[in-house]
Amino acid sequence: MKFAYTPRTLSAVLRRAMTTFPAVVVTGPRQSGKTTLLRMETASSHRFVSLEEPDVRMLAREDPRAFLDANPPPVVLDEIQYAPQLLSYIKGRIDAERRPGNWLLTGSQQFSLMQGVTESLAGRAAVLELLPLSLAELSGHGEQGMTPEMFFSPETSHEPAADCPNTSDWLLRGGYPELALHQEVDRELWCASYITTYLERDVRSLVNVGDLSTFERFIRLCAARTGTILNQSEMARDLGISVPTVRRWLSALETGRQVLLLPPYFANIGKRLMKSPKLYFLDTALASSLMGIHSGEVLLNGPSLGPLFETAVVSDFYKRFLHHGKRPSLYYLRTRDGLKADLVADLGGRLHLLEVKSAKTIFPGHWQGINRWRSQLAAKAGQAVLLSRSESLIKPQDGVWRLPWQALAV
Repeated sequence: MKFAYTPRTLSAVLRRAMTTFPAVVVTGPRQSGKTTLLRMETASSHRFVSLEEPDVRMLAREDPRAFLDANPPPVVLDEIQYAPQLLSYIKGRIDAERRPGNWLLTGSQQFSLMQGVTESLAGRAAVLELLPLSLAELSGHGEQGMTPEMFFSPETSHEPAADCPNTSDWLLRGGYPELALHQEVDRELWCASYITTYLERDVRSLVNVGDLSTFERFIRLCAARTGTILNQSEMARDLGISVPTVRRWLSALETGRQVLLLPPYFANIGKRLMKSPKLYFLDTALASSLMGIHSGEVLLNGPSLGPLFETAVVSDFYKRFLHHGKRPSLYYLRTRDGLKADLVADLGGRLHLLEVKSAKTIFPGHWQGINRWRSQLAAKAGQAVLLSRSESLIKPQDGVWRLPWQALAV
């Protein structure tokens, strides 16, 4: 089955990196679109070699020089983690001929890949990260998507895009291109197959898991707790494992870009603040599937709508940073007595605040929390935004933009 290509926000960053660096490494989770992106961007300029093919991988491992002689640059080497020993030989060839954009590499298993890049290609490679589709990309605005700075600029009109998916489709089908863009793809089967492949191939390479069934229970528990403050001791008790094991397994999920641990912001504000990170699944299709939610009716009328809606918004902002080639500077704020801001974006020393509500009807009490935070942050406070399922766009009143979630699609 052949699908049409959906332009990615990272394309512009990739093209820019190719004019400066001799090597560009594109990482990200399996099926996020790395191979398609590089094929589309380099179809007329680079040869393409996939290291997933057993005979190709064998030659690369057993005779790296012969492999590179047979595949000279400019070249795309797909899934380079299957032959990490190539990296030191690529380094030598870069040093002999430092031509920008000669070597394009992709990889899914980030720990082993990044260890090799750090050791062999430091200073020679730009490292970019591609996550599943953002809402802007899903809506066909990927190449024109706003940077984080543009989103929080007081000059931005924030007119919502008209060509977004509906709420239940956005949350249930997530951002993985094959599933998100094609309704004919069976969601339950795709998600189950992805999780099985991830467990069997990626998890075993990242951590020594003796019992994959226990790890799968751990993933399901993480999905059930998306959008909540992390409590590792409670998770360990629920699963009958140790806290160090929970910590190690969370690291594997982070490395594989399945979850995000959003840190708290607590620089000189006070001692009442929560100090643990918040746990978010990075794709709501996988999270909702792991939670056993398979229909829009169950989703929209059940208790998981709020956490999954917040998860979708937070992960979309995370993608907005990465796909524009920026390091995410995102946090949350919460005191022990409940005063909170769901997302804090630190841009140029200004702290922009975002509150997420899954409700369609918005009341003044919904934005009082971020207004109180603005007064406490004083000179550091930037824009404040309340994002909800309301269809109304209300420009700053009481200092807060009230936007429909479709404003994320531009």
